Amino acid sequence: MTDTKYSEQQSTKKKKTKKDKQEEMSFLEHMEELRWHLIRAFLAIVFFAILAFVNKDFIFDTVIFNPKTADFWTNRMFAKLAEFTGIEDLIINSKELQLISIKMADNFMTHIMVSIIAGLIVSSPYVFYEIWRFISPALYEKERRHSGGAVFYMSVLFILGVMFGYFLIVPLSIHFLGSYSISAEVVNQINMRSYIGTVTSISLASGVIFELPIFVYFLSKVGILTPGLMKTYRRHAYVALLLISAIITPPDVFSQIMVCIPLVFLYEIGIVISRRVNKKAEEDLEAL
Repeated sequence: MTDTKYSEQQSTKKKKTKKDKQEEMSFLEHMEELRWHLIRAFLAIVFFAILAFVNKDFIFDTVIFNPKTADFWTNRMFAKLAEFTGIEDLIINSKELQLISIKMADNFMTHIMVSIIAGLIVSSPYVFYEIWRFISPALYEKERRHSGGAVFYMSVLFILGVMFGYFLIVPLSIHFLGSYSISAEVVNQINMRSYIGTVTSISLASGVIFELPIFVYFLSKVGILTPGLMKTYRRHAYVALLLISAIITPPDVFSQIMVCIPLVFLYEIGIVISRRVNKKAEEDLEAL
């Protein structure tokens, strides 16, 4: 009995000592800790970027350039929908889109840029994990326990957002911007870097936007957001989401609506999350 009690006291003492050390860390020590987390995240991005650089044919021919072809999954689905409804305007990217490179270093620099972006997307779960490892020591044990799945949810939402942007917004944007013409005298020959910039920026922006429920969770935890506040300003939020949709999509109403619908859905999920966080906080206060 005495041995058991002694071991429990020693364990408690070790935990307190560890916590005290964390609390006594200076600003420079925190910066040093952050530096190593950033270095590990950077190395993960570099590792996957090198893999992407080596697999050039897959990254460009299968991933980057595929959305502009009629064989792309989304384009085939729209073609089937057009056949089913009899609305030919639903057919997208049926015509070949010509890409050109106008500078000597364009191909090489684009290869590096795309490899880095691919490395960032693939390594995003580990990057989120490193960020979480830096933040988590500042949380209470109960907060760490309740937010233990943060890395998983952040990773899933980010990847879902990237896929949503890539499979839906990108082909719609390519079709609209690539086929739009002010005159028959003008032949559209799209700059390769412009095309790739559109594909990558839309995909990344969609991934970030899909993190909305995570932002709502942490803002609710610190008391900045409440479900009442989100409901009160719901209409204002919808207008803001519509503006965001207009920014990351081509200037046609259909694409904006297609993007805005999931954003509104995520906002409503955010209200539910905020309500649960506030309810939990009230229960903790009552328990005290």
